[in-house]
This record gives sequence, structure tokens and C-alpha cells, in this order.
Amino acid sequence: MDRRGLLLGLALAGCAALPPPDPGPRIAEIAVVDRGWHTDIALPVGAWPLHPRLAELAAGFPGIGTMLLGFGDRGWLLDHDRSPLALLRALLPGPGAILLTALSTSPEAAFGAGHVVRLPLTAGQMDRLQGFLAGSLDPRWRLPDGRWRPLAEGPYPGSVFQASPVIYSAGYTCNAWTAHALAAAGLPVDATGVVFAEQVMAWARQAADALSGPGRPPCRPAAGSGCCC
Repeated sequence: MDRRGLLLGLALAGCAALPPPDPGPRIAEIAVVDRGWHTDIALPVGAWPLHPRLAELAAGFPGIGTMLLGFGDRGWLLDHDRSPLALLRALLPGPGAILLTALSTSPEAAFGAGHVVRLPLTAGQMDRLQGFLAGSLDPRWRLPDGRWRPLAEGPYPGSVFQASPVIYSAGYTCNAWTAHALAAAGLPVDATGVVFAEQVMAWARQAADALSGPGRPPCRPAAGSGCCC
């Protein structure tokens, strides 16, 4: 079995049922974006009122249609040092950062449909998700006029790094953050043990399947447990 198959098996093995999806009407779609080793949450701008903190960020990007948010180690993201020593340092607990990417197009157009999983959310789920995302921004970097002071410009046009109060570590990676965001929204996702992007995308696809029609609740993945879901 290759690495992708192994991680997919770890993500979907286990038998403890998660709570069933919220039965309320779906008001908007978010997306989970696979960017290789990293995952982002794609939030539509204009489909549903944004949390005030997120709206303030979006206001700095005229024409934004989709807001991508991802988490990472601040030193690793900003220092551009990719040596083995820097990689080891990134595994130690340290300050986190949020990478905001403003898209005028869809995530599918930007990254390819095969790297995007769409998830329809209820109003309550959208509000809970946005609360989690807004809570990942450090309010000490908010200016009195409502603008946010960035840590640095991002790696591509329309992107910027923002300070986060969340601590990055080997046990709480960018992908663990994405999984926790989905779980905080009330989606059928368990962030326990999530480290790699493949695990997040496996959960996202399973959640999308659960939301697409009737069926039994998805299983909670427990690494190493052999069970038919």
C-alpha cells in the first residue's frame, strides 16, 4: 500500500459514530483545498455575512470572491529557511500565523477541481466555522480603524500573513487546524490524530458524502483499529 492509501485507511478506520449532520437548510458552500502538504479553508465572500474580523480583512482586497485561510508555523512561513534544522525547529511549539489568500475566481479554477472538496453548510455551521477562523487571528494586530496589520506580504499576489494566537507544533499542524475548523463548524469530522493533508481530504470527502444524501452517520477514525465502516 502506498503512503496515500495508508493515510486514507488511517483516516477512515474505526467504529465510533460521530453525531449526524445538522439537518437545517444549507445556505452556502465552503471548500477544503488540498495544496500538497498543506490544506486551506475556502470561504465564499458575499454568500453569507462575514464575521466582523473576517469582513475587515476582506475589505482590504477589492474584488475578492473567495477568502482562503490556512495555518502554519510563523518562523517557517516567514523566514524562508528550508534547512533540516529549520524543519526540526518548526516541530517545536511556537507562534502560529494565518496565510490569507484573496481569490477573485473559484478554488477549482485556481487549484484544479481534483484538489477541492465542497461542503454545504447551514447558517449555524457557517457561523461556528467563522467564529473559529476569526479566533485564529490575533486581535493585538488589529488597528484602531479596523484594519489589520500584517506580519508580512504572502508568497503570491493577493496573499498576506496575519499573526495568530494559536501555537503551532508537531501535534498541532496546519492540517490539524483545518480539521479542527471543520469539526468546530459541526461537520462530521474528527480532528484526533490528523497530521497530513491526505487525512484532512479523506475526512472532507467523507463529510461531503454524508451531506449529499441519507445514510448512516460516518465513523470516527481511530488509527490502528480494524473495523468496517
